This record gives sequence, C-alpha cells and structure tokens, in this order.
Amino acid sequence: MTAQKFDSIIFDCDGVLVDITQSYDKTIDETCRYVLKEFAGIDSIVIDHKIIDGFKASGGFNDEVDLTYAAVLSLYAANKLNKEPSEFIYKVISNADKTGILSVQSYLESICDLSEILSKLGSLNDRHNNPLYSVFDQLFFGPELYKKLFGKQSRFSKEGMISNDKVILSISLLQTLQKEFGKKLAIVTGRGIESIRYSLKDMLDYFDTQSSAFLEDEPRELAKPNPVTLIRAIQSMKSKNCLYVGDSMEDYMMAKDATATGNPTTFCAIVGTSTSPEDRRKMFAESGVDMILESIDDIPKVLNLV
Repeated sequence: MTAQKFDSIIFDCDGVLVDITQSYDKTIDETCRYVLKEFAGIDSIVIDHKIIDGFKASGGFNDEVDLTYAAVLSLYAANKLNKEPSEFIYKVISNADKTGILSVQSYLESICDLSEILSKLGSLNDRHNNPLYSVFDQLFFGPELYKKLFGKQSRFSKEGMISNDKVILSISLLQTLQKEFGKKLAIVTGRGIESIRYSLKDMLDYFDTQSSAFLEDEPRELAKPNPVTLIRAIQSMKSKNCLYVGDSMEDYMMAKDATATGNPTTFCAIVGTSTSPEDRRKMFAESGVDMILESIDDIPKVLNLV
C-alpha cells in the first residue's frame, strides 16, 4: 500500500488522536451511577470497558451519552425485573444494533415498563435541558469549561474528566503528514470543536477545520455512522481517495457507506488505545478491515513516508 493511493487523511478523535479510557469512559460510569441513584435510588454496577466495548461493537453507540442512557435504562430494568445486573446488561447488549438507543429501548420495553424512568430522563434531542446530558457534561468538562460552553454553573466542584485525556497526536507526526498531504488533513469526530481544542490545543491548527465535522455541534441525526459529514469533508477537500482513521464499528460503517455513495474511503482501524487491543483487532479483522494499526504513529511507515 503506497502513499500515492490517498490524497487526504481524515481522523476520528477519541481513541485515535486521544486516549479516552480515563476521561470519557470514566464519565460514562460516574454519570450512570449518579443518575440511577438520584432518579431511581439504585446503586449501579461499574460500567467497565467490557460493557462499553459491548455496546459500541453494535455500531450504534459512538456517542458516549447515548451509551450512558442505554446503560441507565438497562440497569433500571434489571432492578425492576429482579435480574442480576451484570448479567442482564449483556443480554441487552446482545439485542442492540446500529440503531443504538432505539434498539435497546425497544427490547427493554418488550419486557419491562420503562415509563417512570423515561419521564425523568427526557429526550436526548434537547441537550441543553436534558438532565442526563447535563450531568454528563458537568462531570466531563468540569466547572470552568462547563460554564464557558453552556453559560451555567456546575453542581459539581471537582476537576472535569476531560483533564484525563491522554493526547497521542504529536507535532512531529502532523509535520510528516502535512509534507505529504498539505492541508488535506481533517477530523470527523463526535466531539465539539471547543472540547477537541481543549485537548489538542495548537495542534488543531494543522487540520482543515472548515472541512472537518465536530458532531457534538451538529444535529443528532448526523451522528455516526451517518456518512453525511464524512462525505461533506471529503468533498470539501476535493479528495478522490480518502483514508479515514478510526477505532470503532461506527467509523468503519461510515467509511463503507461513504464509499458506496461514490466517495472512495479506505478505513484504517486503530486498536492500541482499546483496553482489549486483541479483541478489537479480532473484531475488525473478522469484519474485513485490511489496515489495522496499533497507533497513529504507525501511519507514516505503512504509507511509506519514512
């Protein structure tokens, strides 16, 4: 595989440019615990990496808040049905698909009355007024950044989980890629632009942010694996052969759908930031992904740039 095959690279952020195992993943667990305790008086099990990876493998949970919502519904139902929660949540995961929350809610409502918890959780379509979104954002961003982004005081005083982001991206890698691709470097991520700028800082300036998509700032219907924003980025950069670098099934599905619409996109899977890299590698290999790398630092070698 040669560098000439591609004329642009588009990156996902979480799990690719940034290791989020101590930031977003921890926020999922803490939000789930807080919401279940406050809204239903339930002590939650730990939402660990196996549960998170299980939901994400379905292809419908690129958004961490969606995943948290699904976990809350699952554990509420387990409590109401007197089921062992750590076993029941995997039963729910086995019934999840690329429709995400819809598949989980449909399955749970077929066996349990969720009306009470649903009335308290409200709709995720209204981010600024949804109680689960509010708790998640406050815990993730912390008091200072939360107030800057949303103009509201946080009920929590501790430092935001975003401070635990571990940035993998380096200036040296960006400079190597820029020599080959110029400004045809972009990002299509579930994050908002202020969130990614907080972690990447000046490194964000190496990317064509006008062609990029920051899905937290976009309508929910554009969430991955919807390929619309990826296609928009490809066409904005006038790319004919794009390499999309991601770490999830949603990323892979989005890249395949972009290709199917006449926007050739090769998917490159990053597995090294997963808490179970071999399981992630196996998942992608069984799905037919040819380019599977430990880290974005391996990209120059694979593309014969070094």
